[in-house]
Amino acid sequence: MSDSIWTDFATAQAREDGYLLATTISPSRPPSDPARLYNYLRWTNAGSVQTDLRYKLQYNPDLHLDKKESSNWLEVFTAYYHFTARLLSAEEAQNTSQRAREADWNGVYESWKDVLNAVYRGYTSDVFDAWTIPCLYVVAKYMRIFAIKADESATAAAQREQRDTGMAFGLQDEDGFNTSSNSKNEKLEDAARHINRIFALCLGDRSPLEDSRKWALYYIANLLFKTYFRLNSVPLSKNILRSLSAQAAGELPPLSRFPKAHQVTFKYYSGVIAFLSEDYAAAEEHLESAYKMCLHSSNDSAAQTATATATTRNRDLILTYLIPTKLLTSHRLPTPTLLSQSPHLTSLFAPITSAIKHADLRAFTAALESGEDEFVKRRIYLTLERGRDILLRNLFRKVFIAGGFEAAAKEGEAPARRTRVPVWEFAAALQMRGAEVGDGEGGVDGDEVECLVANAIYKNFMKGYIARDRGIVVLSKAGAFPGTGV
Repeated sequence: MSDSIWTDFATAQAREDGYLLATTISPSRPPSDPARLYNYLRWTNAGSVQTDLRYKLQYNPDLHLDKKESSNWLEVFTAYYHFTARLLSAEEAQNTSQRAREADWNGVYESWKDVLNAVYRGYTSDVFDAWTIPCLYVVAKYMRIFAIKADESATAAAQREQRDTGMAFGLQDEDGFNTSSNSKNEKLEDAARHINRIFALCLGDRSPLEDSRKWALYYIANLLFKTYFRLNSVPLSKNILRSLSAQAAGELPPLSRFPKAHQVTFKYYSGVIAFLSEDYAAAEEHLESAYKMCLHSSNDSAAQTATATATTRNRDLILTYLIPTKLLTSHRLPTPTLLSQSPHLTSLFAPITSAIKHADLRAFTAALESGEDEFVKRRIYLTLERGRDILLRNLFRKVFIAGGFEAAAKEGEAPARRTRVPVWEFAAALQMRGAEVGDGEGGVDGDEVECLVANAIYKNFMKGYIARDRGIVVLSKAGAFPGTGV
């Protein structure tokens, strides 16, 4: 076996260091030993690998493995050896432009599945202790990664075949049907099933919490969220949340005791799932909590140096949903200072924020159209569209303020704002700000204006009523626009 792998394996077993142990079966090479996988492959050959591994595992004086545990690790490292050969072959082909099409990522995925199954059996047979659960992190994480690579490779091959066939026979798919749509994520769907098996394995562990595999639950749950989101199967994520919430008190450690990275990711996905379910109060709670944890991490000098890029990306992802959520729950707009921290957030939200703040319907429509592709991709388009109600509230408030004050009824009394506003004043403001309502000749239809005002009153953006017979809107003398100080 590669010396560095064997040294790390023995050290990890002696110290019960699960993270170090997981590096010995990881496809990633440590910076200190970039040739680790090549050395492991050259250390033996396919015909002798089991014999050589058995000797290393059973007759090393630095190891104290019983026969059953030794047998399980033999199975794991044998599968890992065959996987290494597949991976290096695929990477070599991928890095050679003339052979790039020969990269067998499907074979890499299938051989990694053998590694996962070997590790999985070690836990189902209660051979691997709880301290080794980082090994579950590694096999589940790369199961997803290699599935995506295999699916992308298969899709590219299908496109090449379709293109070559079309060029040969002069065919074109004029109907735009994608005949491979049902299988383009075949490996990722398969990976989701295997990762879910690991989740169920950890969830069903009945060992005392200090020795339980349940400490892996949130990491595996987060991987499932990522996988289901990529598969566009968000409803399946709710099953994960239900499974976790169904755990009785004391059966699952509190989330606060898990690594902070697990907490932030879990809160983020919980928030997004609530957001997509239009449970905006729950979405705000989860996303706000995740955002505050990111801020706390970014203020830590060690974290700032080591993971500044990851922290920034996490913050941007959280704010992508937290900003629209706060727009609906508390009608709050992001500050320029907040948006200036990220060019991505600035391009995404600054135009819409400015349009709402200045009650500019024309600019609001233009901003939605400009960012439509990204908004639809992130599934925030319809939520941002509902910001039009806040914009109209701001516009109607401007009309109310512009109306000024009425003369005091009695001498010595403070003047009060005018509360009876003609409908035509609201219509004029709408027309000036680019409202798409009218009679076809550039005017603004009174019925449509009344409908907009009535909608604002119904949603509690305004307080008052419409006196249609007199063509006026009668606003409340106390808090005509709730929450705005007017």
